[in-house]
Amino acid sequence: MRSALCATITDLRDRDRPPLFREGDAGDTVLRSFAACADAGAHILSIELVGGKEVHDEALLYGDIRGLVFGLGVLAAGDMAWLWDRIVEICQTRPGVIPGGDTACGFGNTAMQLAHQGMLPEVLAAVDRALTAPRSLVAFERGAIGPPKDCAYEGPIRKAISGAPTAMEGKSATCAHFSPLGDIAAAMCDLWSNESVQNVRLLSGNAPEAYAELLAYDCRLMNQALERGGALTLREWLTESDRWLSPQAAILSPEATWAIAQAIVVEPNDYRRTVAAGRAAVRVLKDGIRSGRLVMSPVERQWLEKTGAVLADLPADERSLVAELTDTYGHLFRPASYGLAA
Repeated sequence: MRSALCATITDLRDRDRPPLFREGDAGDTVLRSFAACADAGAHILSIELVGGKEVHDEALLYGDIRGLVFGLGVLAAGDMAWLWDRIVEICQTRPGVIPGGDTACGFGNTAMQLAHQGMLPEVLAAVDRALTAPRSLVAFERGAIGPPKDCAYEGPIRKAISGAPTAMEGKSATCAHFSPLGDIAAAMCDLWSNESVQNVRLLSGNAPEAYAELLAYDCRLMNQALERGGALTLREWLTESDRWLSPQAAILSPEATWAIAQAIVVEPNDYRRTVAAGRAAVRVLKDGIRSGRLVMSPVERQWLEKTGAVLADLPADERSLVAELTDTYGHLFRPASYGLAA
């Protein structure tokens, strides 16, 4: 059986507070781990960088859209560029080792799970997912070629821009987490995964055995659709079964991901791309409401209006936002860790 080993390195650099990202033992350990995994036989190297998460998490809990943009479009994007240059260099010195990519699991999936628990609005989680796409795209601009780890639900947006393959998880990953978009996640995947499975005993057998069989059935269906010319039909069924049941699913339809991707590529830098992605996601959700296909509670609609207004009011240049939010969140991060002036 043809196979490849993907190693996803753990980002240890946030163990100190505020995190020290560009120097210190933790960063050196992360880079040594990449080299060690490559030398031990890994074919694809990936990671979930946590730069910017110290600000993003607090902004998420307070519903601070400006803080989300700052955490993702300025801090996280800057950390991605710095470390992915070094990851790609490690891969280039080892023939046959591929720089896979990065996922915004610690950002967008955190928002998704908090929304699932009723701790923040679904609208906020949906827009936050769009905001993560430019951040994850940075790895591919720096030389990653995919596929990244499977929990990148922003993967379809990034794929629409880069063309690089994406790994996805959804309905067959309920062993790892619940989500409101189990089918739509499969509509544009190149690899299909169950993310992680605990080794517990089920009636049929051990859980990894059971979920491996589940993946096999999914992949057989997808491959048959490709071979028999029904891929677009299957994609439509997967999409429409989820699309209008949740704001988080609505922004990941092929049409929505294309609209968000188009908004991203016309902008000149990561900050403006992040703002543009958020604004495009708001337009997708408002169009869904106007058409009557997307139903939201009054509270969710209020959050949609608020989010759109905040995004519309953001400055064109990131420098003024950096100055403003450094005062607000400066106790959480070190400017030097992101190449910013203190």
